Amino acid sequence: MNRHRICNAMSLLAAAWLLTACNSDVFYDGHRSTDEEGWVMTDPVTFTVNIEDTAQYYNIFFDLRVGVTFPYANAFFFITTHFPDSTYAADTLECPLADPTGKWYGKLSGRYVDNRYYFRRNTRFPMTGSYCFEVTHGMRDVKMAGIKDVGLRMEKTNL
Repeated sequence: MNRHRICNAMSLLAAAWLLTACNSDVFYDGHRSTDEEGWVMTDPVTFTVNIEDTAQYYNIFFDLRVGVTFPYANAFFFITTHFPDSTYAADTLECPLADPTGKWYGKLSGRYVDNRYYFRRNTRFPMTGSYCFEVTHGMRDVKMAGIKDVGLRMEKTNL
């Protein structure tokens, strides 16, 4: 019995170590839910990240969860990055969601599909301070139903 408990404890420790080792380069990971009745294009989702090291390189990802009833094979988003000195940069990101036959890309789990897209690869921030990433959808429908939540993830890279 005692030996069984030791094996269980060792297994749990190994699993915890593996989980933390897999996420050791994650610098920021934030997700926001959108309005269940539909995300209005004038209602931005924001993520604020504090940068203290201007020499560090990052990969920045955009995470997207949509319902399996989402009516489009791709989605467009406008991402505005507000810098600490009050300047900003605006970008458009296209996110393919399904192939031409309608088969979903990404991880399908129940009623939702999860995808991760590169937003920036091996990028550095020019100044220290607080950066705000503002995301709005760029679809034709003013109120877009089917987008469950959006996320921003930053991972440190060794360039």
